[in-house]
Amino acid sequence: MNLARLAAERSASKGPIGVAVIGAGKFGSMFLSQAPTSPGFRINVIADLDVERARDACRQVGWDEDRIAACAFTEDGAEAIGRDDVEVVVEVTGNPAAGIRHALTAIDAGKHIVMVNVEADVLAGPALAARARSAGIVYSMAYGDQPALVAELVDWARATGFQVIAAGKGTKYLPDYHAVTPDGVWQHYGLDPARARAAGMNPQMFNSFLDGTKSSIEMAAIANATGLAVPSDGLLFPPCGVDDLPAILKPKTDGGVLEGKGMVEVVSSLNRDGSVVERDLRWGVYVVIEATNDYTASCFEQYGMRTDASGRFAALYRPYHLIGLELGVSVLSAALRGEPTGATTSFRGDAVAVAKRGLKAGERLDGEGGYTVWGKLWPAARSLAHEALPIGLAHGVTLNRDIAEGEAVRWSDVAIGDNQAVSLRREAEGMA
Repeated sequence: MNLARLAAERSASKGPIGVAVIGAGKFGSMFLSQAPTSPGFRINVIADLDVERARDACRQVGWDEDRIAACAFTEDGAEAIGRDDVEVVVEVTGNPAAGIRHALTAIDAGKHIVMVNVEADVLAGPALAARARSAGIVYSMAYGDQPALVAELVDWARATGFQVIAAGKGTKYLPDYHAVTPDGVWQHYGLDPARARAAGMNPQMFNSFLDGTKSSIEMAAIANATGLAVPSDGLLFPPCGVDDLPAILKPKTDGGVLEGKGMVEVVSSLNRDGSVVERDLRWGVYVVIEATNDYTASCFEQYGMRTDASGRFAALYRPYHLIGLELGVSVLSAALRGEPTGATTSFRGDAVAVAKRGLKAGERLDGEGGYTVWGKLWPAARSLAHEALPIGLAHGVTLNRDIAEGEAVRWSDVAIGDNQAVSLRREAEGMA
C-alpha cells in the first residue's frame, strides 16, 4: 500500500526513478507497455542484442515516437547499467549466464536489481543476494511473476499468524510432458506451428513451461525465498481445482498428498486422463494455511472460506498473474522503500538436469525446454550430495558418458570449464 503515493511524491520532488531494462522480449514488452502510465519511474535505456527489435517492441506496446526518441538503446547491458540516470536495473534476458553477469555489474555499480531472470536466481541466487546485501542494494524477485506473488502470500500468512502448509502455483501438466521437445510443443498449446513461427514465438521457451522445467525453477526460487521445503523426489503436480486446494495440499497424515507441512507444490489444470479440472488454477497462485485453534477454524466457516472436511485447512488464492504488467511494483518498492518483492535468503531447492530420453556420450545438451534434458526440482541437499548438474548450466556442454532416460546428469558427466556462472554457482553451494 501507498506505493502510488510515494511514487507521485518522488516524481514531484526529485523526478522519476531512472530504469534500465535489459531484454525486450515478451516479459520486457509487457513492462514497457505500462511504463507510460505508471507513476514514479521512467525507462531511460533499453539493452537488447537486437536494438531494432527493441525499438519495434516499444512501438508495438504503444510508445509514441517522442518517447522512443527520449530513450537510449544499446546492445550492451553493462553500458546500460553504468548510466548515471539509472537507479534500478530490470534483468529480463532469461539467460542464466547473462543474468549473473548483469547482476554482478549492477551490484558493483550500486544499482538496485529486479531479477526477472529466475533461471539465474535459482542457479546462483544465494550468492547474488548476499553480495547485494553487503553492497546495500536491493536484489528482488519480479512482482507479477509467480514466485514473487507466492512469496507475498506466504508473507501474508505468516504475518497474520498462520502456519503455511503449502504454497505454489497452477500449470497445465501431464506426466508425458516431461519428454516433449520443441518439435511437438505447439499441439499442446492448440497452436499451428506455422503461425507460431510467424508470430516469433520461441518453441524451446514455450516448451520449458510445458515439460516441467519452469515449474521446477519457480518452485526452487520460492523455497529459497521463503524457507519452505521441497518434495524429496520432485513435484507431484496433483490435479486440483481451487475448491480442493485445502483438501489435497495437506500432509498425507491428514489425508492429503504432501510429505509434510510447509511444502512448495504445483497443481495441474488437467486430470491424468487429460480432462480439464473443474475451476482450475492454471494461471494463478495459492497458499494453504491451518487454523491455529478451534476459534480460528470457526471463523473460516463463518466467513465463507473453502476448507477441507476437518474445517482446519483453508486456502487463499489468486486466479491470475499479469507478469510484466505488474513489474512496476518491484521497481518502486526497491527504490522507494529499499525492500525487495521477495528475495533469495537460503539454498533450499534446486532444478537439476534430467535426461528426457536415453542420451549417448558425445551428445551436446541444449538446456531448458530443449530436446535432451528437463529441469526437475530436488532439495538442495540431495542435489549437492548427488553432484547433480543444475539445469542452468546444462546448455552447450557435451556428455562424456551415456545417460539413461530419467537419470539426473552429474557435473562429472560433462566437460564444463570454470567461468563466471560456474564460479557463482559454486559460491552459492558453499552457502547451503
